[in-house]
Amino acid sequence: MPTGRESNEYALAGASTAAEHERLIRQAAWLSEHTERFFRRAAIGPRQRVLDLGSGVGDVALIAARLVGPAGEVVGVERDARSIARAADRMREMGLKHVRFTQADLSSLQNLLMERPFDAAVGRYILMYMRDPSSVLRDVARLVHPGGVIAFQEPSWAAFLEACEDLPLWRVSAALMVDTFRRTGANTQMGPDLAAAFVRAGLPKPDTQSDTLVGAESWMPDVLQSLAPQIQSLGLPLEQLGNLETLRQRLLEEAAARGVPPPLPAILGAWARKP
Repeated sequence: MPTGRESNEYALAGASTAAEHERLIRQAAWLSEHTERFFRRAAIGPRQRVLDLGSGVGDVALIAARLVGPAGEVVGVERDARSIARAADRMREMGLKHVRFTQADLSSLQNLLMERPFDAAVGRYILMYMRDPSSVLRDVARLVHPGGVIAFQEPSWAAFLEACEDLPLWRVSAALMVDTFRRTGANTQMGPDLAAAFVRAGLPKPDTQSDTLVGAESWMPDVLQSLAPQIQSLGLPLEQLGNLETLRQRLLEEAAARGVPPPLPAILGAWARKP
């Protein structure tokens, strides 16, 4: 979740609640293979020291921990104390002693240099919530040694909204979700904007990767449940969706009736080495 003074309002209300933690863990399960493949392609591997920005409950840190192994180290940065506690508990349960978390926002990230620079800095679904992603990337790059990797993944909604056009319930649900993100300041096209943000931050033009997501039928209803308080506070027509408890089944039935898979947003990644 967002970690700093540069962030917009975080639309997913109740971010530190147990229910939202469980939603994040469910979301991470179907993002995991895409992120691990992306990290491998960005040359994140054994013995490296990795900074995970906006750790939430620790799922990206967990992927990095597998890649760097016990001889490496992962430091997760998160501002929400309850999320850190949940993330730390999960790592202890898995016996991952080379992962730790620190509570900080962007104004205190520089303190992490007290030990030594990182070999890589990573993040997933974090820059979309920042008012100035390039400034965040510049700050993060200062924590990475020359030749180290900066790698971020962000969503792209354009193709997802297009895929929903012929599915009335999907179209209404997706439009409501994306509109809520936009109205709370999130950049819903952060994925396509990633390469330009890297260059504006003074980094080399990054390599990029785009993945089409599959196998997460409950994803949009889960997000809409979390967004419901924000949707209502913004005065948006939540009632168009009917009963949120039955929304998942109705969405699946609509897609099945049209003979199409449930639409999902793409996830775009960009990585570069610090000069």
